[in-house]
Amino acid sequence: MREGTKTGAGVDGLQHQDLTEIDRQLSNVLSPLWSLVFQNNLSLKNGDLIDGSVAANTFYFQPSLPIPVGENKDMVFIARPVFPLATSPILNLTSSDGVDGHVTGLGDIQLLSLIGPNRKEGVVWGLGATFKFPTASDPELGEGKYQAGPACLLSYLSKDWTVRINPQHWMSYAGDDDRQSTNQTEIAYSIHYHLPDGWSTGMAPTISIDWKAKSGDRLTLPIGMGLGKVFRMGDMPVKVRFEVHYSVIHPESFGSEWNFRLQIVPVISNPFR
Repeated sequence: MREGTKTGAGVDGLQHQDLTEIDRQLSNVLSPLWSLVFQNNLSLKNGDLIDGSVAANTFYFQPSLPIPVGENKDMVFIARPVFPLATSPILNLTSSDGVDGHVTGLGDIQLLSLIGPNRKEGVVWGLGATFKFPTASDPELGEGKYQAGPACLLSYLSKDWTVRINPQHWMSYAGDDDRQSTNQTEIAYSIHYHLPDGWSTGMAPTISIDWKAKSGDRLTLPIGMGLGKVFRMGDMPVKVRFEVHYSVIHPESFGSEWNFRLQIVPVISNPFR
């Protein structure tokens, strides 16, 4: 049998891999699996600036196409772009409820790059950089700044559990002079328990810190719970996951309190394996 079939590369390898094993690999940011992540986040936002709650929605497309590197392919490099299509409320303090409709369009594109060891179990680390680009089609949907900073990853992978923390930090260095400079941190963390037949439960929220905001508006700290399942559509494994997040701390002026996430992840063949 060819090596590619043993390791799960190509269509045949993906056909014969256990669904729970595919789910474990998808929970690993530095897994050699190629996947196309389609993720929709529906948020309910509130705060002192508006009367009641208002909905916002962001649809993300995140192709994850890692490349094994090194003499024995014992390392993995990943450069993962994030393309957001956002619908955001327009704040207007002169209106009765503080909101003047919504705007929809492209947001600021992000790019995460990491390199780390190619491992299926144990401790996995990654080091790299992260970037944001002022691609928003409307000022309400982006920050108007080129931003960059460090990124890292620390995961623990076992047969039953995947625990991960992935901090990213951005500071602006160029862009629209009329827009405020940025200094932000996001910490994506996840805890997943893998069940038989490709099922999993757990959470994967993102902590946000805006260091430029006043103290009461600086931190968003969500927790949550979700359920996921890997199944096959013909020869292609696909993961579907739904999560609900509640922010136990969120900005007092205006921020997300509830978030409802639907994620669909087709797995495709990696030609480099």
